[in-house]
Amino acid sequence: QVQLVESGGGLVQAGGSLRLSCAPSGSIFSVDSMGWYRQAPGKLRELVASIVRGGTTNYVDSVKGRFTISRDNVKNTVYLQMNSLRPDDTAVYYCNVRAFSGSYWGQGTQVTVSS
Repeated sequence: QVQLVESGGGLVQAGGSLRLSCAPSGSIFSVDSMGWYRQAPGKLRELVASIVRGGTTNYVDSVKGRFTISRDNVKNTVYLQMNSLRPDDTAVYYCNVRAFSGSYWGQGTQVTVSS
């Protein structure tokens, strides 16, 4: 069973930056969309950013201009560059990959932004 392995989370001060990475433990074929979700305590999981194979991206309004999603189609790896981080960005971040074979989720990585 292929798993998604996330890295790059941690503790950062407000205004700082982090870069999240997500790579599969094995091969996934016919990957379509890749994305990052987050879930803060007491809140529903929300889509932060997504990118389709052709490169078109989509962002939730609260991160536009601060976060950038990118992908490596050869490695099936997705990245999230997060700049100008704010305390309300604090959450567990999950990567998601949608492919012909199904939808895959990472285990989550904690991002904590201190004020």
